[in-house]
Amino acid sequence: MRRLIVSILCATALVPISAHSAEAEADAETGADARTIVVTGAKSAATTSTKTDTPIVQIPQPITVIDDSVFLAQGAVSIGDTLNYVSGVTANPYGPDSRVDGAFVRGINALQFRDGMRDIFSYYASIRADPYNFDQVELVRGPASVLFGQGALGGIMNLVSKRPEFETRGEVSLRYGSFDRKEALLDLTGPLADGVAARVVARVRDANTQTDYVPDDRVMVSPSITFKPSSDTTFTLIGLYQEDDGGSTAQFLPLVGTILPNPNGKLANSLFVGKPGWDRYDGRLLQGTALLEHRFDENARINLKARYIDSDLTYFTHYPDNYSNPTNPFLDADQRIMGLYVDGSIARMEIFSTDNNLQLDFNTGSSVRHTVLTGIDYAANSVHKTGGFAYETFDIYDIDYAALSNYGGGLPTPTYIAEDVDQEQTGIYLQDQIRFHDRVSVVLGARRDWTRSKSFGGAWRRNSATTFRAGIIGELAQGISPFFSYTESFEPIAGTASDGSAFIPKSGRQFEAGVKFHPADAVLVTVTGYHIRESNRPVSDDSTADPFDQVQIGALTSKGVEFEGRATLPGQLSLIANASYNEAEADGTGRQIDNVPKFNASLWTTKGFALSDEASLLLGGGVRHVGSQRSFGAAFPDGVRTPAFTLVDALVELSWRDWAFTVNATNLFGKSYYSACLARGDCFMGSERNVMGTVSYRF
Repeated sequence: MRRLIVSILCATALVPISAHSAEAEADAETGADARTIVVTGAKSAATTSTKTDTPIVQIPQPITVIDDSVFLAQGAVSIGDTLNYVSGVTANPYGPDSRVDGAFVRGINALQFRDGMRDIFSYYASIRADPYNFDQVELVRGPASVLFGQGALGGIMNLVSKRPEFETRGEVSLRYGSFDRKEALLDLTGPLADGVAARVVARVRDANTQTDYVPDDRVMVSPSITFKPSSDTTFTLIGLYQEDDGGSTAQFLPLVGTILPNPNGKLANSLFVGKPGWDRYDGRLLQGTALLEHRFDENARINLKARYIDSDLTYFTHYPDNYSNPTNPFLDADQRIMGLYVDGSIARMEIFSTDNNLQLDFNTGSSVRHTVLTGIDYAANSVHKTGGFAYETFDIYDIDYAALSNYGGGLPTPTYIAEDVDQEQTGIYLQDQIRFHDRVSVVLGARRDWTRSKSFGGAWRRNSATTFRAGIIGELAQGISPFFSYTESFEPIAGTASDGSAFIPKSGRQFEAGVKFHPADAVLVTVTGYHIRESNRPVSDDSTADPFDQVQIGALTSKGVEFEGRATLPGQLSLIANASYNEAEADGTGRQIDNVPKFNASLWTTKGFALSDEASLLLGGGVRHVGSQRSFGAAFPDGVRTPAFTLVDALVELSWRDWAFTVNATNLFGKSYYSACLARGDCFMGSERNVMGTVSYRF
């Protein structure tokens, strides 16, 4: 806690900024041609928390909006990376996982949405989204079920797709970087005719990864078109084709030989455990999204959304048997020979979702303004997997890759149905945002959901839930807005517990109080404290031999304090400062849940310089600290400790006329660390140094 207080006191240097336009002064001092990274300001609007364009300082909840100029400057190569500098978040908690994007928000997994509709269901049934395809990432901390239905209690991250613009502009880039990364990127937009604009975003990548024999190849194309027949109506269609040819950078290496000693030495961070050419994580993704916005008049509008997703995925992998005996998983006295699991699945996922709402603005009295939102949404998803499983042995210190079977290039036999899940959800919601005297905002909301799901052709299981939210925020003095909120959440869970019973939905509620400081339009500092209680959380069932068996525990409590400061300052200077302290415990255990650090902190800054009328320089750098964490299990009743780590990132960008030459570096000093080591028996490698050079032509 002392470290959190010191971090907050140091970072409050962001606050005493006079309330003039930082951008205007910056231009006057250094020249308008110098590039600036603009971070979230006090007047920035966020749509995810309320589904309306509401300034962040009028929302009684901490909201973080990360613009693409920010996360690309920070060297993000995945969606998880975009959250590296966000308070209360542990990004990529299991290291650079090439299969899925992940983040712990307040100690709890966050769900991923795209343009306000959830787009990830199940595990290992789809490929990762591409950060280049989005204008911004919005993170809502805390429950959001009133507007989004089934949602994680810690929060949700919403990816905002790039859309056509009616001003011609574009960017073409070539990139080369660590692990032989070769990329070409394209982003072009502009008008096609009166009232019609189009955009195309594309990436082609040929790359290796920090894990031997694991590629990271991608082809992504996202065309979109907007029809604007009048100033009141906008209709947008967004397509996406993405194909990934890759593998798993997560190799599940044993504790003994990584964080714990082995007489044969430490296993290499780059070690690949599997069959080169057979192990893979290959997927194809098709998406079609339709967005309609129509304003009847200045006080009434509708928003209609729909999306269809079709995903195919082949996931073949090997992983060591660390789990039968986590303290000594070896089959020989020399501690070299291990059992080797062979696991394969072929998945098909289909998702249809739609969200439709009506917004009405009206007054009740001269000083009371209402924004009422009412809507209905629906989502249906089907996930079907065919699996295969086998077991071999190998010498992990001298792997004979040729001796491992490739199973004819297909699944190990006999095959079986690994997953067969169908889910549907229908929800209706009502929200009223009330603004009093243009100083105090009250948000009230309620929602009713009906869900049904079935597994392996069984009977439909039905659930329903009603959730509420209430919050208040007011500007008591110039630039000082305290807030309080109460929110609820529920999340249906596919699958079964280790005893064969179907999981029941998770549910929870949160109380939160804090204050937002906004002394200038370009400065926003948020300090908040929260208390979350979640019921029916699945955790590892240590009473069975299978390390992946789960049981639902009674309750989880997560509580903590967060600080976040974001500012664009005079002199082409931007700052992002964060610190958070979180206690997340399964009730009755008195210990932190696995792989959740109590303390995180980060600082990111950029500075622009005008070199001449045609050239400018942008320098940036950041420091990220993730605290130590413990994992408990039957083999390690006192826990396995994963040490804290601190990483440094850097940016240099030289712009000349329409050209830009950029170098990004993450983990600049090549810190070797583990992201997580679990008492069940395995360790996950942290991200190694990644340096990328990019040449871009922008117009």
